[in-house]
Amino acid sequence: MTSTSLLRRLAFVVLIACPTAAQAEVALPPFFSDHMVLQRDTKAPIWGTAAPGEAVVVRFRDQVAKTAADDKGNWRVELKGLQAGGPDELSVNNLKFTDVLVGDVWVGSGQSNMAGTARGYAKTDPVLAKYVAGSYPLIRGCSAKTGWQVSSPDSNGNFSAILFGFAVPLQEQLGVPVGIIVGAVGGTPSGAWVSEQRFKEDAPTQKLVAEYAKTYDQVLADFNNRILPAWKKGAEARKAAGQEVGREPIAPFKPGTAKNATPGYLYEAHIRPIVGYGIRGVLWDQGEARTAVGGVDQYTLMGALIRGWRADWNAGEFPFLYVQKPSGGGCAFDPTNPVTNRADKFQELTAAQLAKEVTGPTNDGEWVENHVRIMTYPNTGMVISSDLGGMTHPLNKSGYGRRAADVALGMVYGKPVEYYGPIFSSHTIEGDAVRVYFKHVGQGLAVRHSERLQGFVIAGDDGKFYWADAKIDGDSVVVSSPQVKKPTVVRYGWSGRRPWANLFNKEGLPAVPFSTSGS
Repeated sequence: MTSTSLLRRLAFVVLIACPTAAQAEVALPPFFSDHMVLQRDTKAPIWGTAAPGEAVVVRFRDQVAKTAADDKGNWRVELKGLQAGGPDELSVNNLKFTDVLVGDVWVGSGQSNMAGTARGYAKTDPVLAKYVAGSYPLIRGCSAKTGWQVSSPDSNGNFSAILFGFAVPLQEQLGVPVGIIVGAVGGTPSGAWVSEQRFKEDAPTQKLVAEYAKTYDQVLADFNNRILPAWKKGAEARKAAGQEVGREPIAPFKPGTAKNATPGYLYEAHIRPIVGYGIRGVLWDQGEARTAVGGVDQYTLMGALIRGWRADWNAGEFPFLYVQKPSGGGCAFDPTNPVTNRADKFQELTAAQLAKEVTGPTNDGEWVENHVRIMTYPNTGMVISSDLGGMTHPLNKSGYGRRAADVALGMVYGKPVEYYGPIFSSHTIEGDAVRVYFKHVGQGLAVRHSERLQGFVIAGDDGKFYWADAKIDGDSVVVSSPQVKKPTVVRYGWSGRRPWANLFNKEGLPAVPFSTSGS
């Protein structure tokens, strides 16, 4: 070999081992990795950093997207109209990503019931255990801080339990790849998941914050002078009696904050990095921690969150699915079904109960309905969970995932799946009775576990509620009571726990709680 040839060969080796400085600076976030899933049909943005002014070329299938990094080193391109399938290779200059699929991507967020992993819940959920033991090569998952993992017995346990329980039946029904991106933290309020900018821009939220600010000093003083001392006194008595003391009450949060912190602190850490990634929709499971924003209810705050996420993504009103809270609390149409086998056991009301005025726990549904109202926001769907088993951390995560998949299949993909139970539509007063009309009756209304239809209460102008006589009549229910001659209000399932409520549709989905007069 001549000295010239040797020098050329050495130069080639150096070029391969040490690419130019500009090329070496091309970089992408960690969720652009081997095995990634790109969103089909719509735009699929790709972005990263490079040396300012550097040319960037992205190649995927027959598409070539070219751009240059701006003066801060940021660049972004969009692939468009990708058809489901793969695997293929995606290249960005000298970087190459292999085993890339195109399908549907869903983001899962919220608190612990979204963050909990499949490995832990599979121990008490046989269906989820079967999923975890399987291989689903068309399902992949990641987070804002990690690359994509392909579903396998080795990786499945790392996925969000509910999100994986959602992805498996969804992928099986759609027949396309499904990507799941999780960003969730246990014990967190919704106020931490809406960006500070969108929070401050949201008129309904800011109106409530302003109203709360007017009374905050009085509320705080009442807490310090009455509520907290009373709790401490009771705690001392319980401790002396050897009883459980419980948690000390939390002081009222300052107006315009989330848990006395800047709103959106979790959004910035777990969602902001993936904003813009091509997605089909969001699955949300949160509500136990409520909003942590003083004076702002969950319904109003979630409106700000949903609008804010959609505005930041700039991808239209993508579907936003959320799990009904409180979880569980009701009986199931079929307690032997693996989806609903952890539901509360049906409770027959006694003659003594039926004869009395209804008070207490059957009349505390304001927060229940407040959360149900979230589904009235555009393209927002609720995953009915009253018959899926409760507790703070429901064990039946595969059931929750299956129910969420049905909502997606019916609402988002237009499949012939009934995904809601009967939902209040309207009512008319007919003498001493009230006729309640429902939508999502499916194949028809049904009563289960008893000849008596339970769960309805009725009141007149005096505001006294009584258990009602309720009869199914086509797609409506006629409600009355001998104690109420001139009815004005009807409620159904008006409680966090309602094992005595037994109205379903024939598809087996429970009716959603409501009040004809709001709260």
